Amino acid sequence: MAFVEPVTLSDRGIELVPLGLEHEEGLRAAAMDGELWRLRITSVPEPDQVRRYIEDALQMREAGNRFAFVVRDQATGTVLGSSSYHDILANVKRVEIGYTWYAKSSQRTHVNTTCKLLLMGHAFDTLGCHVVGWRTDNFNFASQRAIERLGAKLDGVIRGHAPRRDGTIRDTVIYSMRAGEWPEAKAQLLYLRDKPRN
Repeated sequence: MAFVEPVTLSDRGIELVPLGLEHEEGLRAAAMDGELWRLRITSVPEPDQVRRYIEDALQMREAGNRFAFVVRDQATGTVLGSSSYHDILANVKRVEIGYTWYAKSSQRTHVNTTCKLLLMGHAFDTLGCHVVGWRTDNFNFASQRAIERLGAKLDGVIRGHAPRRDGTIRDTVIYSMRAGEWPEAKAQLLYLRDKPRN
């Protein structure tokens, strides 16, 4: 039995569904909303690479080290993006949350906070994780701010860690949250998500 089993998570009109080949067209449309693959600091697939992106994610699921979800609008079924558990370490009950991206029209809405609440809640409350981690490009300042808003703590920077799509080598910023920090982080995230927006 895999540490992360197939599950659909939902709240506030957003659902996270296990990623499959049937989501190819919707994921392509989400990537094209804002031409997100043109950003050098993200892992958003180019439109003609979406099927390969899904196939790679499914191979990683089979190997037990990544479980990818598609993010959908619950009412319309429209694909808004994707997020994953990855670097899954069942023996120490640790997962990382990443490979996260959303169509431009879904950015700066409640979508990301809702997805993170669902993924963190499932990791800590259902899977019994001791630690949840995140990593991002050292130049992806928006991602770093978003991770810090979750209540994650900076663990450090791995220099010269991974190639970017343009061939340059990135430094990777690493964050984590322990299970004991989750209740307070959850309360703060619920407050931020539910407070009136100007």
